[in-house]
Amino acid sequence: MFIDYITLLLLNMVAGYFLLSLYIYRGLDDPLHPRWAPGFAMVGLIALVFGTHMTATWPVIGPYNSAYGEMSVLFGVVFLGAALAISRGWSLTSVTIFAFFAGGAAVLLGARIIDLQMTQMPLMSGAGFILSGLGGVFAAPTLVCLRGSRSWRSLGALAMLGAAAIWAITAGLAYWGHMESFGRWVPLSMRGAGGE
Repeated sequence: MFIDYITLLLLNMVAGYFLLSLYIYRGLDDPLHPRWAPGFAMVGLIALVFGTHMTATWPVIGPYNSAYGEMSVLFGVVFLGAALAISRGWSLTSVTIFAFFAGGAAVLLGARIIDLQMTQMPLMSGAGFILSGLGGVFAAPTLVCLRGSRSWRSLGALAMLGAAAIWAITAGLAYWGHMESFGRWVPLSMRGAGGE
């Protein structure tokens, strides 16, 4: 049996995309702009640390390490970059350029997950990656060209809420399943003391 922490990464994405949807809708014009930085930093730190570990150690079966680990690293870097820029009053332009490439990779992975029928719900998982990736792809145009368009920003906020909802359903189902499937697991240090 393997133990994974994809549930943690999924829940972190829920928080991140919910925060991003609020930021797109309200935060870009917030006069107290730096107050958004801690939330972005928390999400970014979790994603970077655990995504890096997953990318380096491959704790789960097959290509799921790449899909969830590498995308988590990129997600974390984007959120940490945003947190730093927001806290310092810097432009988010370079962060959104990086997000474009990370988002493009997520869209590609989403299409491939659907194509290979990966995960227990490939259409939902693929759609989650695609919708999440589109947030990165459209970040720079939104910031640079369409920032003043309330309808465009509302659409972007709804899209990121959609991504958060997909990851929330996925995380909820994963937590539910993990409680049963990991129910008999005993740490190595306790196995000699009456464990498995």
